Amino acid sequence: RVAFVSQSGALCTAVLDWARPRGIGFSYFVSLGEGLDVDFGDMLDFLANDEDTKAILLYVESIAERRDFMAATRAAARNKPVILVKAGRGGAGRPIGPFLSETLASPDDVFEAAARRAGALRVARLDQLFGAVETLARSKPLKGERLAVLSNGGGTAMMAVDAIVAADGRELAALAPDTIEKLSRLTPHPGNPVDLGIAAPAETYAGVLGVLAEAAEVDATLVIHAPNPMVDGTEAARAVIAAQKKGRGAAVLTCWIGAETAGPARRLFAEAGLPAYETIADAVDGFHHLIHHQRNQDMLLETPPLDPEDHHPARGTARLIVERGLSDPEGLLGEPETRALLAAYGIPVIPAALAASADEAAERAEAIGFPVALTVASPDVARKWDVGGVALNLENAEAVRAAAAGILRRVRENRPDARIDGFAVQSMALRPHARQLMLGIACDPLFGPVLVFGEGGRAVELVRDHTVALPPVNMPLARQVIDRTRVSRRLDAQGARPAANREAVAEALVRLSCMLVDNPEIVACDINPLFADELGVLAVDARIRVAALDHSDQRRFAILPYPAHLEETARLHDGQAVLLRPIRPADEPAHAELIGRVTPQDLRYRFFGAVRKLQHHQLARLTQIDYDREMAFIAIRPDRPDTLGVVRTVTDPDNRRAELAILVRSDLKGTGLGTMLMTKIIDYHKARGTGAIVAQ
Repeated sequence: RVAFVSQSGALCTAVLDWARPRGIGFSYFVSLGEGLDVDFGDMLDFLANDEDTKAILLYVESIAERRDFMAATRAAARNKPVILVKAGRGGAGRPIGPFLSETLASPDDVFEAAARRAGALRVARLDQLFGAVETLARSKPLKGERLAVLSNGGGTAMMAVDAIVAADGRELAALAPDTIEKLSRLTPHPGNPVDLGIAAPAETYAGVLGVLAEAAEVDATLVIHAPNPMVDGTEAARAVIAAQKKGRGAAVLTCWIGAETAGPARRLFAEAGLPAYETIADAVDGFHHLIHHQRNQDMLLETPPLDPEDHHPARGTARLIVERGLSDPEGLLGEPETRALLAAYGIPVIPAALAASADEAAERAEAIGFPVALTVASPDVARKWDVGGVALNLENAEAVRAAAAGILRRVRENRPDARIDGFAVQSMALRPHARQLMLGIACDPLFGPVLVFGEGGRAVELVRDHTVALPPVNMPLARQVIDRTRVSRRLDAQGARPAANREAVAEALVRLSCMLVDNPEIVACDINPLFADELGVLAVDARIRVAALDHSDQRRFAILPYPAHLEETARLHDGQAVLLRPIRPADEPAHAELIGRVTPQDLRYRFFGAVRKLQHHQLARLTQIDYDREMAFIAIRPDRPDTLGVVRTVTDPDNRRAELAILVRSDLKGTGLGTMLMTKIIDYHKARGTGAIVAQ
């Protein structure tokens, strides 16, 4: 019941040869060849709707064009695990260019971000591909990421801890005092990991696992057994299976080390639906696969809503700046325009004054107030430090004049071809506790605009502590982006150094995403450094380039943003105004209220069965939609958030047929709302070029 799709015919024969002695069978086994007319997107669409396929495995070498890959992966991953290996992970990134973000956003980093956002799980090796599908198929979904380890030996327990720490620096779950007290009645080593001792009988396994399964601070337990002549490993396995069935639903992973003696126990675990591993490393890999898959599934449901207006405080001003930039042959915004554009989206900046000469720079500095920083203003110099184009902590006018002369000399020596427009003078940012970060925008040839976040400063390319994300992002997604970097740990308090304001960093990332969504003409942006401390964030230096839109994948968003242009106002028969707009994730509470205000008969017509109340995951599926293939328009009153009605369609991958459903609040029948919603969805599909709309 597993489908395998590969771009490599040679690999297909190897996988078949490897799978047969292990008893692994396939619902479909597909080699795409050159993929001239059938590609990964087509196969994902087919397999997502195949009842005999419970998981989809992909071996990817390259994707020639995006087409429906993202939409198909997102659609398939909602229904069943999609696990992939992509060759070429260590390939060279982009050559060093004028924008750091373009250099850092390597094709592999962007593909990783795309797979993550699509809800798929990427693994590193082919053997992990099949190990991951077994883990995801047999393990219960994680409610959290806190792991407990119990083992019949201290050495194996410590090996598990070492493997977990080496993988991501994670610590084991901190056990509560009452949990430790219960464990102390069963074993002399009641900490985490729990060392049962080599002679621990089967009932001790069951008792300890029962305590950990009931502990609210434990989300998953890894049970390790090393073979020995004093304890029957098969009996211990039966005890673990029985205890797991009585637990509250926390995930249980098992690792019976060995071959011949451990085989029967592993077969028992397979029959009981528990993941079983031969080595500790495989078990730790399995735990991380569970974590990453759950995170990616959570991301799949994060379709960012239209952001609050304070994220778009000056859209009109921003548009004027971008349009002026488009008139420049190179599309580079000047320093004042760059800072004004960032400020228009609420990203704090240090104002800078331009000066054409050293004397004018001294005058500007006196007006600003000392100390000041002086940098060269040149469209040809991206890294000002590298050419000696920066001077800091200038305390008086003479120091400014001397620094300006030195900057001119050094820049002309290092970059004799560079155009020099003068100098930028700004007040020194005296933030002693600041961490230097960087934010950026780049455009990938395949997946379109991306966001880049990581450690900033002069050695960005050497440190390479960064992550890539697909826009648009909201605050939960922004927090995940930050947490995936090493520099995120430096945002915590360190001795007398207070913690940086993480929420301000996440908000800056959201605001940058909003700036990009509103102004898709932006093709590159570097904010480096972005200071972050207990006071918030401050953009010290930035560069932005814009270019006219085209129809290539490089300029199209892989995740469609909220289509605000589809909003419109209409009037019911009684003249009451209503707003028709696409649905957003934030509409979930109002959607639940709508269901509660519809008669049982109307709900039966809509859902083809008796419905009283929809659960959170059902409401999330209805409100967190992929605008690429789905559309749902709701009607609300302009002054109130309650939902009056909804019409939705799900379109097939070829845009031939869209399946429709409509629901109007039962007390609003006869007001013209149903006709209004139907007209709205029909007009939408006419513009989209859909062949037909069908409904039951």
